[in-house]
Amino acid sequence: MRKFAIIVAALALAAPAAFASEGGGSAAWQQWHAGNALGDRASLQRGARNFMNYCAGCHSLKYVRYQRIGEDLGISEAVMKANLVPPGAKITDYVVSAMPADFANASFGIVPPDLSLITRSKGSDYVYRFLKTFYLDPKAATGTNNLALPGTAMPHVLSDLQGLQRAVFGTGGHFEKFEEAVAGQKSAAEYDSFVRDTVNFLEYAGEPAKLSRATIGVWVVLYLLLFTAVAWLLKQEYWKDVH
Repeated sequence: MRKFAIIVAALALAAPAAFASEGGGSAAWQQWHAGNALGDRASLQRGARNFMNYCAGCHSLKYVRYQRIGEDLGISEAVMKANLVPPGAKITDYVVSAMPADFANASFGIVPPDLSLITRSKGSDYVYRFLKTFYLDPKAATGTNNLALPGTAMPHVLSDLQGLQRAVFGTGGHFEKFEEAVAGQKSAAEYDSFVRDTVNFLEYAGEPAKLSRATIGVWVVLYLLLFTAVAWLLKQEYWKDVH
């Protein structure tokens, strides 16, 4: 469980006011949905940028190559090399974090896990909620905690973007709402978009073939419909003289 804490946090973190855009407000955080749109190439491109800039330092995508990302998302090799492929890596390499395991253990108490399959194992909605529900907790070693994964070992690495928020708990420890403690660089809506794009990219990374599979599926269905029509007409022709 703790390793998934580090997982998602390196991607992006919570957003207090952003919850206003969700039905029921922050108190209904367990019903929030990521609303992924793999057909939105611009979103996937932004998500790739977010991951490489904020997550790749700790987390890997060991089943995905930089070249595959560029080809699937329509990013030229020149742009990939200039902006997304780290120094010393090749365009044909897999996306692997350069963080040494010893350093990770000393810093976090655990090696940040690979995120290739995080949305497939935990679900996109879980990742989305995790990234949006960090809150201040002076009792935690990192100074923050998380509603989706209490006791997370992941620090609030994107607090500069999302800001800091306090969690208000009512009777019996029931969570009620978030209150802004320190404003972030992004507005609530901007941070929400940041998280959605990042989660969208992670869903793509979990199954890159899903992009083409959806398109192929449409043609397969159309072919089956056409074949069915032809088969029916053929049957009518063969049986027209049979009474």
